[in-house]
Amino acid sequence: MRDDPRLPTSPRFWRSPLRGTRFTAVLGLVLLGGISVLFVTGLVSYAAYNPGLSPVNDTTPDKGVLGFYLFDWPAGPSWLYRLSQGVHVTLGVVLVPVLLAKLWSVVPKLFTLPPARSVAHALERVSLLLLVGGALFQFVTGLLNIQLEYVFPGSFYPLHFYGAWVFIAAFVVHAVLRTPAAVRAVRERRRDEAGLAAPEPAPPTVSRRGALWLVGGGSLLLFVTTVGQSLGGPLRRTALLAPHGGADPGGGPNGFQINKTARYAGITDADTHPDAWRLVVTGPAGTVRLGRAELLRLPQHSSSLPIACVEGWSTADQWWRGVRLRDLAALAGYAGDPPDLLVESLQRHGAFRRAALRANQVSDPRSLLALFVNGEELSLDHGYPARIIVPAAPGVHNTKWVGRLTFGDL
Repeated sequence: MRDDPRLPTSPRFWRSPLRGTRFTAVLGLVLLGGISVLFVTGLVSYAAYNPGLSPVNDTTPDKGVLGFYLFDWPAGPSWLYRLSQGVHVTLGVVLVPVLLAKLWSVVPKLFTLPPARSVAHALERVSLLLLVGGALFQFVTGLLNIQLEYVFPGSFYPLHFYGAWVFIAAFVVHAVLRTPAAVRAVRERRRDEAGLAAPEPAPPTVSRRGALWLVGGGSLLLFVTTVGQSLGGPLRRTALLAPHGGADPGGGPNGFQINKTARYAGITDADTHPDAWRLVVTGPAGTVRLGRAELLRLPQHSSSLPIACVEGWSTADQWWRGVRLRDLAALAGYAGDPPDLLVESLQRHGAFRRAALRANQVSDPRSLLALFVNGEELSLDHGYPARIIVPAAPGVHNTKWVGRLTFGDL
């Protein structure tokens, strides 16, 4: 049965002349560098949520030792999260053709019989299952997330976080074992040491070099149709694969990307009407309730800041105007350095209706409770009557439709 050419367990079943050790090695070395960058930028993205600050921000409970690398996320430079998450998402999309080509090049090995020739061989096969399964899981969930398709069970954040650690463990083992051989195969053009070449290849229709150019061309096409969502400007019109990559919604000062509309969040005009809405500010001095007119009588400041979201999209710098968070902290009773801040939205349900900000974010002079954007009142979809805008913070921490600010250690 193993030698029956009609079955995938037979080497004669696989007839593509493209498969070979060097072809696979080139793809593997590209993935080695790309996935390493993906893992690092993924950890950076997780750290940006400040999960150690408060249970409000901790989307991955019981992370234990897996949170060893966490650090206090800085408030500058203002484009920090925009850059790191843009690289993470764009690179992840660009590597899809490389990953698929690599998996295609080694698929005959998955059907090799016997499935385990020894204990060591069995462990290697198990590690490969974790590697392939982990890669597919991470890429698929990541692609679904940036398309706002949450069809997987549970929350994306813990699934992607824990999946990354399982995948990277198998990836490191595989890289340690295979990288030296891959480097030799590329440098020395060695023969098919890994046994990936077809013993009875079909007539070639394209060379292996041509196939590599095809994979590279696919990655380049995905780059062009994705990167504009992070860079903005004229390239935004080329970001055809990005949910926020088309023309800016609407026009005028509020005509820039929106991730969650007021209707989606259940916010109505009655919630935000000047006669009904009051901002509740709590601290050592007690509780203060401020209407929009009272906020406008406080010192007003401006900041030029982008919004960058975990899906990889970001806006250009918008010109925000409102009350500094540190001034509101002083109003709440903190005369010196402001403390951490818990922000609560009028949004009644859903993730991130509350967010915690670190003291360094609150004290930054660019951090605002924004009332205007680009010289005009905030639209309802952009958070009217007031929203948070903080430099270098993930978009979900720039809370819209703010109803309560609680200053103090969290």
